[in-house]
Amino acid sequence: MTTFAETPTDAAPVNPFVETAERAALRASVAALAKRYGQEYFMECARTGKKTDELWREAGQLGFLGVNLPEEYGGGGAGMYELAIVMEEMSASGVGLLMMVVSPAICGNIIARFGTDDQKQRWLPGLSDGSITMAFGITEPEAGSNSHQITTTARRDGSDWLLTGRKVWISGVDQADAVLIVARTEDAKTGKLKPALFIVPTDAENFEYKQIAMELINPEKQFQLFLDDVRLPSDALVGSEDAALGQLFAGLNPERIMAAASAIGMARFALGKAVDYVNNRTVWKTPIGAHQAIAHPLAQGKIELEMAKLMMQKAATMYDAGDDWGAAEPANMSKYAAAEACVKIVDQAVQSMGGNGLSTEYGIAPLLNLCRVARVAPVSREMVLNFVAQTSLGLPKSY
Repeated sequence: MTTFAETPTDAAPVNPFVETAERAALRASVAALAKRYGQEYFMECARTGKKTDELWREAGQLGFLGVNLPEEYGGGGAGMYELAIVMEEMSASGVGLLMMVVSPAICGNIIARFGTDDQKQRWLPGLSDGSITMAFGITEPEAGSNSHQITTTARRDGSDWLLTGRKVWISGVDQADAVLIVARTEDAKTGKLKPALFIVPTDAENFEYKQIAMELINPEKQFQLFLDDVRLPSDALVGSEDAALGQLFAGLNPERIMAAASAIGMARFALGKAVDYVNNRTVWKTPIGAHQAIAHPLAQGKIELEMAKLMMQKAATMYDAGDDWGAAEPANMSKYAAAEACVKIVDQAVQSMGGNGLSTEYGIAPLLNLCRVARVAPVSREMVLNFVAQTSLGLPKSY
């Protein structure tokens, strides 16, 4: 297993705006792997109903999937900065693996920080090498973005738990070994519901899921979950019985950082295709990239992309330093900025390429729908704006 923890040296001070040799090497290694597979492989999997198992397996064996997880459990011993590098480079080659956002980033971080020793031994080695995949279930049909109103409930039955509820828009359940479910426990003294996290194996009795039909060309699918008195052992509970809101920051900040990395990589992919095309497409003896109407929107996209990337790196750096609350603002801002830049760049790439931008050959058309996901998931841009308005600007809550 390759490790990616960086070793302090007595060398000159590190320039925070230039990646270290270790991070540059990781970026190059991931890019080389991703390019070997490429968008054609990814699209074939999506269109034929296959999973990207070969890519996932090799990425895990090379240590890329668990780069952020502790070395003692088979991980790389690095952090979210490094995992974001992996996500970005995968997406930049057209093979953005959605389950990287969920399995090592959300679930891996939560278990590494709050799981028992037994839970860490049981799950982290497999999450690190890709032999285990874990989904994450928080969104519900009625609660939507209001995670404070979830109704999935866990109640005690002797030493076991019984879990009942519904979840929706849960990624990759069909390829997951377990789902980390956000539920509520009943407080026997007050009757109130308190949030808690549970690891639920996907083969558990009374656990069912149904695929949601989507107009997206992507190998990883979305699902509804149905839990009807799913019996779980006492050790299925992760962390404290009533501390899930605090624990969720350990998973939701990485989720936003990884969403930003995915959008940044996708934007790089589209921008690269467009730049190559306008450099080589000649009309009236001049490459069309020489015309400002073509060049300026692409240049603007590059500027906005780099600003989003800097905010993502700030968020990852703060998270890796242990500042969960401090990382929340840049994590949300980077997700917002990356999504906006990605949508604009993909649209401009199509416009710059004309009819070829909609052809199968050039590989941009599938991104028209896919890039929109970044605006609505894992949190909508409107909820990000609510967060910034209230926490950064101190404005009154609007809902």
